[in-house]
Amino acid sequence: MKTLSNRSLLIAVSLVALMAATRMHHFGTSLHLPDASLAIFILAGFFIASPVFFAALFIEAVVIDYLAITQFGVSDFCVTPAYWALIPTYLVLWAAGRVYARLHQDTLRSLSVFSAISFLAMSIAFLISNSAFYVFSGRFPEMNFSEYTERVAQYYVPYLSSAVVYLIPAVLIYAVAQQRLKAHAG
Repeated sequence: MKTLSNRSLLIAVSLVALMAATRMHHFGTSLHLPDASLAIFILAGFFIASPVFFAALFIEAVVIDYLAITQFGVSDFCVTPAYWALIPTYLVLWAAGRVYARLHQDTLRSLSVFSAISFLAMSIAFLISNSAFYVFSGRFPEMNFSEYTERVAQYYVPYLSSAVVYLIPAVLIYAVAQQRLKAHAG
């Protein structure tokens, strides 16, 4: 197995720590940051190509969810048979990061490509996770498509926003780091 560079190791540790610090509250509260998982999987795909790292992040998410429910009183409402739809949900995000890694250039135009890929991936992830929850959770046996769209629509913007809150600073940190690397190399 290929070892991680110091930079990749620092990024991996940062992503793991960010998930540990934010996973307990999906949309955040006045006391807690919103869940960074969506952004973490996109960034992990961009920075670290290893499927093993993807699996490690997913296992971390499951362990944190388990601890949140069993030790910290977080509701288990979302833990149903549909929970396993988080695997394709997070795979879409990680794959989007991998796609963008192949397209990336240090230009402003590239930032719009990153934004478009991230938006599309987060929208697909939302569709997968929410559809699976409403279909497989067993909590909404009589819900029709119209009711589903009405209920789910209220969560779409907060879902995207929770990721954007982390992606914008990540892009800014990356841009500053790249500029410093270029300044030291040139």
